[in-house]
Amino acid sequence: AAPGRASVSAVLPAGGCGERLGGATPKQFCAVQGRPLVSYAVRAMERISWISDIIVVVSPENIETMKTIIEKYGHKRVTVVEGGITRHRSIFNGLKVFGENEFSSHLLQKPEVVIIHDAVRPFVEEDIISKVVMAAKEHGAAGAIRPLVSTVIASAPDGCLDHSLERARYRASEMPQAFLFDIIYEAYQQCTDYDLDYGTECLHLALKYCKTNAKLVEGTADLWKVTYKRDLYAAESIIKENLSQQVCVITNVKETLAQVGFLLPESLKSQIKVEAISISLSKNDSCLQNIISGQCYNYVCVNEKRCALQEIQELVDMLEKSNIPLLCPVVLILVYLDISENNSFSIGMEDLTTIKKFARETKKKNILVYGLLIQYK
Repeated sequence: AAPGRASVSAVLPAGGCGERLGGATPKQFCAVQGRPLVSYAVRAMERISWISDIIVVVSPENIETMKTIIEKYGHKRVTVVEGGITRHRSIFNGLKVFGENEFSSHLLQKPEVVIIHDAVRPFVEEDIISKVVMAAKEHGAAGAIRPLVSTVIASAPDGCLDHSLERARYRASEMPQAFLFDIIYEAYQQCTDYDLDYGTECLHLALKYCKTNAKLVEGTADLWKVTYKRDLYAAESIIKENLSQQVCVITNVKETLAQVGFLLPESLKSQIKVEAISISLSKNDSCLQNIISGQCYNYVCVNEKRCALQEIQELVDMLEKSNIPLLCPVVLILVYLDISENNSFSIGMEDLTTIKKFARETKKKNILVYGLLIQYK
């Protein structure tokens, strides 16, 4: 449920031209690990079940591009809105979808709280979003902040140092920010053309026009935004690192298999995050669904059947529907655990051919299947 049972929606401004990045492609549409940056930000919001609607605001020339991204990556609950010539005008357009029939052919239900988050900040987590939303519900407005990295100085007209600010007293304003919808919408309705054309800080509008003092919430280090080309490389590095940090070990409920399913996580947990579950893959298990929706890319399935591909197909189907293989390959290791007294350490040619064919088919879906045969006593 949403924090404090509030109805919550999100507005993601994605209309910038990316001048500081350089190149012809706006940064929000640049590919990171083969996927547009904006898709990561949408996914971050989409994974939170209590966010009702996600409004992505893009420049007129990129509307079709954004719609194609939504379709390709299977994004849900997303509405694309035409942006304005500045950041504030774009955000205002996103808010109008909830408030003005003339602006949208499909007027969305007005939320109690609206999140505003840059489309070029891909690594936001549910925890900080929840904290900001809860603070906004109590105070009317809230935003994530971070300590200043550099000291801020002011220069005199002659180009020499005038004065500097005491860094400990100041913070950098980050995203996400959240507002009671009525407050931020009223602030935008009242603000001047100068605010809309030259302003960037939403919290300031709430203070200036609605006398709402925002609650400041300490954010995490991953709230930075992609601004320069080097930031794209940093984002790619973070994504690659995250892909290798979690593995899901799946066994069925039989005692011997469950025992091995326990030993494997024990040996791995000092190196990576391990989720271990004992389930029947033929059933649509909610625990497994949650692990998949959390974007786990590595799976080990321990089974006593030499060729239990029907059950594994259930997992492949779940992974395919989740769309995560569209981003990076999913690694699926099938472990056949031979617990018989027979010392014959072999697998039939027919079984081997079936497994190879299965692996070839799943590779087309960006799911890489490997097999292990282990004799266990």
